[in-house]
Amino acid sequence: MPEALAFFRGQVVPLSEAKVSVTTHALHYGTAVFEGIRGNWNADHDKLYVFRMRDHYERFIQGCRIMMLDIPYDVDTLCNITLDLLQRCGYKEDLYIRPLAYKSEERVANLNLQELSSDFTLMVVPFGAYIEVDGAIRCCTSSWRRVDDTIIPPRVKISGHYVNSILAKTEATLSGFDEAIMLTQDGNVSEGSGENLFLVSNGVIHTPLVADNNLTGITRDSAIRIATDELGLDIVERQIRRSELYLADEIFLTGTAAHVTPVGELDMRPIGEGGVGPITQKINDMYVDIIAGNNPKYADWCAAVPLE
Repeated sequence: MPEALAFFRGQVVPLSEAKVSVTTHALHYGTAVFEGIRGNWNADHDKLYVFRMRDHYERFIQGCRIMMLDIPYDVDTLCNITLDLLQRCGYKEDLYIRPLAYKSEERVANLNLQELSSDFTLMVVPFGAYIEVDGAIRCCTSSWRRVDDTIIPPRVKISGHYVNSILAKTEATLSGFDEAIMLTQDGNVSEGSGENLFLVSNGVIHTPLVADNNLTGITRDSAIRIATDELGLDIVERQIRRSELYLADEIFLTGTAAHVTPVGELDMRPIGEGGVGPITQKINDMYVDIIAGNNPKYADWCAAVPLE
C-alpha cells in the first residue's frame, strides 16, 4: 500500500509528523523557495516517470541563492533524495512533488536573511488535473499586475511572491473564469497566474520575454523545443500587448501543474474558433506522450522510478 511520507530535517518521516512551529520565519514572511515537479504514472510500463527533475532542482538552487537559503544539498543529492522518497512512498498514480527550502529560524521581527537558519523538506502527493475543465478554458485579464523583478524576482519560485498569483487566480475564479492572464506594470502580457503563455498567429508561435516578469518555465522550454524540433514551427519571444491576445488564432498556457492548457476565451471574446487549436493540440499530444516516458528521443527528460 502507498504510504504518505516526507523528507524532513534530514530523514524520512510520516507526512503527518513533518511539522514546524508557528514562530517559523518562513510562515510569517514568505522566506522560502519551492518547486513543483510532476511524477507521471505509466501503467503500461508499470513505472513512474519524473519529468525534468534535474532542471527543476537547478532552478530551485538558483532560488535558494537569491533568498540566501543555505541548504546542504546539491542538485545530484536532491535528485537522489527525491527518487528514494518516491520509492518508499510507493504511489502508482500521477503525483505532484514539492521540494521546499525555507528560513526555519523560530524567530519573528528579523528581516536579515543572512542571520537566519535554513532547512529543506520534500513531500509528494497524488495529483490529477490542475484545472478541471474539458477542452479549452475561459480566462480574464487580471486587474492585479504581475510583480516586477525589481520588487521580488519572479523568475524563480519564491513563496512570498505567489500571493500575487493567488490574488489574480482568486479574482478570476470568483468572476466565473478558469484562469487569469497577468500584465506587467507597463501593460505587456506577462503570464497566467501559474503558467507561461503562448499565442499562435498565422502559424507562428509568440511568447512573452522572460524579462516581462515570467517564471523561467520548464514546461515553457519543453513546449518551445517540441514546436521547433518536432513540428518545425517558428517561435518568437517578444513583448506582447494585451489587445494582440484577442486577435490570436490560438492561445495556450504551459506549466508543471497545468501541462499544456488551451485557452478558448479571453475577456468574453472567443480565441480563434473558441476551442482547442490544431497547433496547441499537436504540442499537447507530443508533450503528454513524452512525460509518460513513451518517447525514447526524450528519455533523458524522464527519470524512471522502479516501484515494487
